Amino acid sequence: MKKITLPLLLILVVSYSFAGGLLTNANQSTQYVRTLSRNASTGIDAAYYNPAGLTKLDNGLYLSIYNQSIFQTKTITNDFYLLNQNTFEGNVAAPLFPSGFAVYKTNKLAFSFAFGPNAGGGSATFENGLPSFEIEIARKLPKLSALSALGYPVEAYDADIHFEGTSIFWGLQLGMTYEINDMLSMHIGARFVPAKNTYSGYIKNIQFGPEGDLENGQQYIAGAAATAAATATLLGQTASTLQPLVDSDAATLTISQAQGYGVIDATIAAQLQGGLQQLGLTEAEINAMNFTQIQGTFSTASTKLSGQATELNAVSSQLADKTVDVEQTGFGISPIIGLNITPIENLNIGMKYEFKTKLELTNKTKQDDTDKFPDGKVTNNDIPAIFAIGVDYGITDKFNASVSFNQYFDKGANWDGREKLIDHGVWEAGLGLEYKITDFILVSGGFLHGETGVMPEYQTDLSYGNSSNTIGAGLEISINDMITLNLGGLNTFYVKNQKEYPIEGFSDKITETYTKDTKAFSIGVDIKF
Repeated sequence: MKKITLPLLLILVVSYSFAGGLLTNANQSTQYVRTLSRNASTGIDAAYYNPAGLTKLDNGLYLSIYNQSIFQTKTITNDFYLLNQNTFEGNVAAPLFPSGFAVYKTNKLAFSFAFGPNAGGGSATFENGLPSFEIEIARKLPKLSALSALGYPVEAYDADIHFEGTSIFWGLQLGMTYEINDMLSMHIGARFVPAKNTYSGYIKNIQFGPEGDLENGQQYIAGAAATAAATATLLGQTASTLQPLVDSDAATLTISQAQGYGVIDATIAAQLQGGLQQLGLTEAEINAMNFTQIQGTFSTASTKLSGQATELNAVSSQLADKTVDVEQTGFGISPIIGLNITPIENLNIGMKYEFKTKLELTNKTKQDDTDKFPDGKVTNNDIPAIFAIGVDYGITDKFNASVSFNQYFDKGANWDGREKLIDHGVWEAGLGLEYKITDFILVSGGFLHGETGVMPEYQTDLSYGNSSNTIGAGLEISINDMITLNLGGLNTFYVKNQKEYPIEGFSDKITETYTKDTKAFSIGVDIKF
């Protein structure tokens, strides 16, 4: 039980990224994986990272294809005391994460094409569920604990929860670069982003009952509701039978006095005393009550139980099985401009600005029992604008260093108000080093720090952002003058974040903590014709 499958953490229309901003995937080449700094690249992957630098290539046609295998562990802890467990771990996997580039360079012109998952990709499995799913069930326990008086004790819960999603935001980019002179070149282009999300899943077989003896929650609570309704009817009838006594001189008598005067017999006296005891009154309280008070007690209890039966029937209906089957589609276009400057030999500076991609996703809903995905509803899911700058310097013929900086303008994106929970956009700073061991083998390493600017209120167990530190390393192997092989791997370590928030009906706030760890391995081939 409590198994949730989320082959992509995109529930509630919020995507994740493996490297880059809150939404954007910046890891688009093996060279990036092994250096983490490509913003001043003049190689073929400059088609994505520094398209204005493509005129530094020799004349000819260039093709490349890359794949990354990415694995991520997400860990969420929640200290709500009613949860069956407090640690929830998910494993994200994207064994196929392809990207590729094509460039044709002729004299002062270079024409380029790039494709890759601009956002999304991968799968996630949470074997023990997520806090937000289970809290909605667990928070009912205190209220339902009162059902013990009806013979339906509620001490524990369980559920079968399954949710699957797929998502891919492909980036298909075309551009042209022009060399103004040996020092300066410019680029203009655009990226077309077709986007598709799908969600399917269910929440079913919610169970309540005594510890170790759980039953179907809907039927169990409905049974308690029926018992409450039957008891309310019985108490109401009892109150009605007392009306003649209340209307007579016996109204001020107690049960023992009425029995002594022969107004009621011993059987009726015992029934009245037993009924009052079941309502929680003590023997002393019962002995002091007259018939007017007794009738009022039964009438009040009848009304209260009748209302409780109505509430329990409403709770029972909420525990019905729920299914979701939704597809979301949309597309956006992002203009891209770039500038490349080579002020002196061996020094290259690349700059790029990607305009915001306005992206609207429209629901096509086959079934939605949760009311979270109305058919035809449009969700804003913009990809933020990005400014990227990098510097590459050849220290010697064999040793090269580069630095890169990315600024994501998250606050300028439209995420249906969630962007208001951001202090500042994500920024990244990276350092990459490359050294040629031989004419055929180059080794490299890199470091990248990413800083998020999200407020605690932004974080949820479905989508959260953490500042991070990444290390990468790899090889470039020149097979011959035409083919180059790239190999790389990286590991990202995330800073732990947490937030406090209230749960309706509980006085104390709970604390939820978020962290994750990412590993990626990549292989790519570059070909020059």
